[in-house]
Amino acid sequence: MRGLYLLDYGAGNVRSLVNAVNRLGYEIEWVKEPDDILKAEKLIFPGVGAFGSAMQSLVEKNYVEPLKQYIESGKPFMGICVGLQALFERSEESPDIPGLGIIPGTVKLFNKDDNNKAVPHMGWNKANCLKEGKDTNYGIKQDKVYYFIHSYAVPYDENIKEWILSTTQYGNEIFISSIQKDNVFGTQFHPEKSGYAGLRLLKSFLEGYCSNNDDKEIIIKNPIKLSKDEFTKRIIACLDVRTNDQGDLVVTKGDQYDVRERSTNNDINCGQIRNLGKPVELARRYFDEGADEITFLNITSFRNCPLSDLPMLQILKLTSETVFVPLTIGGGIRDVIDPDGKFHSALEVAGEYFRSGADKVSIGSDAVYAVEKYLANNKKLSGDTSIETIAHGYGSQAVVISVDPRRIYVKSPEDEPNHHLIKTSFPGPDGELWCWYQCTVKGGREGRDIDVHQLVTSCEAMGAGEILLNCMDKDGTNSGYDLELINDVKNAVRIPVIASSGAGKEEHFAEVFNKTNVEAALAAGIFHRKEVPIQNVKNYLREKSISIRRDDSSF
Repeated sequence: MRGLYLLDYGAGNVRSLVNAVNRLGYEIEWVKEPDDILKAEKLIFPGVGAFGSAMQSLVEKNYVEPLKQYIESGKPFMGICVGLQALFERSEESPDIPGLGIIPGTVKLFNKDDNNKAVPHMGWNKANCLKEGKDTNYGIKQDKVYYFIHSYAVPYDENIKEWILSTTQYGNEIFISSIQKDNVFGTQFHPEKSGYAGLRLLKSFLEGYCSNNDDKEIIIKNPIKLSKDEFTKRIIACLDVRTNDQGDLVVTKGDQYDVRERSTNNDINCGQIRNLGKPVELARRYFDEGADEITFLNITSFRNCPLSDLPMLQILKLTSETVFVPLTIGGGIRDVIDPDGKFHSALEVAGEYFRSGADKVSIGSDAVYAVEKYLANNKKLSGDTSIETIAHGYGSQAVVISVDPRRIYVKSPEDEPNHHLIKTSFPGPDGELWCWYQCTVKGGREGRDIDVHQLVTSCEAMGAGEILLNCMDKDGTNSGYDLELINDVKNAVRIPVIASSGAGKEEHFAEVFNKTNVEAALAAGIFHRKEVPIQNVKNYLREKSISIRRDDSSF
């Protein structure tokens, strides 16, 4: 197809969209100057990050008027996420910055007090079509779920019914999840991150095919409010990546953070880095097996490597060519200095990862240091921490905090007045019934005088959008997740929480979802070694009536 253009205003991960288009057999050109917009025969506007940043960038690049002219010309247009939101008049996220004003209405923040739901809305949910008839639905399927990642949305409004293609319910709120009128199409969800269901939708737009119907008149229905939304739990596969003793990048897995093989009958591999496979190949396998997200945790320091040459960038680039679910990268998200002395801020480091295919970055040790600074400053935001700068530039939904805590037992609350304690059902070595969770840095090697409660609440205040909650005491034990820790964190924050460390069988996933209301559960070693396949986990959860994404086996 000639004349297919991508309007990239310098936001986050658009590589995945380009890869999805290429996967469908199409080439796409990039808008580099205002005149390119009017050259396009089809135009895709993928918005990632904050509404205000997107609109300001469009203004600075002189894209606003050509974009309006293009839409008015009648040529096909597709907006994704913020690309849809920008079509409206304004957003509560940036109230002083006007949108394109193509559609009347305001983008609003989700109600965080509604139904105890987490914000951002992050994960897989249904898009319920309200239009029936010719040239309407672009292949949106009622029995599929699509990937959403946003804190702001446009509430359903019957005054703009002619624009609304589908709605989605999150908690008790019903919002517009896709729009369609004449040549204009847009989705709040990310098709390029919605597996094969999303690829089919993109194909429908690229081929100009919208509906299975013939020449029927368009019927517009009203949304139906359900007693419970259709938001699904997420199963996340995690790949710990590091260099082995031969210098190759491999996926490994430790026991309580020790990734070297232990002695068993004079094993020749004793003491060597445990090698469980190649990162890109494993990621593709997990996508095929139905993982809802994939997380790479870089546990090797590349201090003598220039930022542009970091091996993890190449892994992300290659993975995003064939994996169409969200990708998170963790490890090394901090200010760095190249061997030649060139300084790169954490924001710049994150930007390199986003442009290479990451959707979210996971911040570990640097988050602990940022919280220490925040607390020492009487909980005043400095604006210059990695959390704050990345959240401002790319949106809070792009910032994950990876927490590595360990239990510290005490005999009574009076013994530790400076930290948040919980009464535990698992007594310590001397019968202690109280404990606090100490945050660690440097891969768990160094404890800090910060507890988990202080860390997660502070990070949420600084703009983080999700918590990846590990537990050193549970890591590699296959004994189940630390439910006490997870419940304590869930009660402390309103952002999504991923349970990690300890899964050893299908029942552990059901247990953590039923007993903690956590949004996602992550596992590593049991997936790598196929001890508990991902599909077995999902089948078991469905048997227990836990809402989970059904996977397409092929495109």
